[in-house]
Amino acid sequence: MRFSSRAPLLARWSVPLLGGLALSLLVHVSAQAADLRVGFMPGPYRDAFTNGIEPQLKKLGYTVKYVEFSQGVQPNDAVERGQIDANIFQHTLYLNATNKQQGFDLVPIVHVPTPPMGLYSQRHKSLDAVPDGATVTLPADPVNAARALNILAAVGWVTLKQGVSPLAVSERDVVNNPKRLKLVPLDAAQAPRSLADSDIAAVQGNFAVASGLKLTEALKLEDMTLPYVNVVAVKRSNENAKFAKDIAAAYQSPEFQRFFKANPTWAGYRLPDYFAQ
Repeated sequence: MRFSSRAPLLARWSVPLLGGLALSLLVHVSAQAADLRVGFMPGPYRDAFTNGIEPQLKKLGYTVKYVEFSQGVQPNDAVERGQIDANIFQHTLYLNATNKQQGFDLVPIVHVPTPPMGLYSQRHKSLDAVPDGATVTLPADPVNAARALNILAAVGWVTLKQGVSPLAVSERDVVNNPKRLKLVPLDAAQAPRSLADSDIAAVQGNFAVASGLKLTEALKLEDMTLPYVNVVAVKRSNENAKFAKDIAAAYQSPEFQRFFKANPTWAGYRLPDYFAQ
């Protein structure tokens, strides 16, 4: 009888107590969900995100925290470890390559406007002025080396071995070099600095923009195809998370498209297919 007489009292207290606990946990989880940590490498992507994407996310209750990285694998490692929620700096071929090499499980959720790789020079004003035997610097990593060599092939300066995987290309896969170019691989971030010591530098778009080079100043820009258009990347387990869907929707929104097209400093970018023509 003593037990049964106390049961209603316990029930009366436990319902509001549990309800309050559940509400407290819900508020805590919601607060956590509102903190969005996004990683970037040097380049234009943070500026576009800050001015075109963050205002939309703030209206949805997010607080954006920015994390800067200096080396290419670091942003992916941080997403994999859960230190940041998303990163914006890479195309899908690079993402797939680091997934394979590092054992990551990251996925793209939306393409973003991307500056193409280009050939730049401080010594020469045109491709025709580049002499035989010229020194050309290009990215050392295979994925972006392939892009640089494809630009050189497009202007008729080299011929590449047929059937080489873009994940394994290097200057050693050049089978014909009629201009006798001296191909010098180096870290992609160093390409802008190499202009002082080379005839031509193949510079990735983000590093070109970050160093003050204008896309309109390139002697030749790549014909950028979809695998090289950059993406927002998240962990596969977060692919369908609300924050991932909200980021993708913000990029695809008419507001962002109007904002991006109205800025003349972004002329020459490869726009994602969802952009209105």
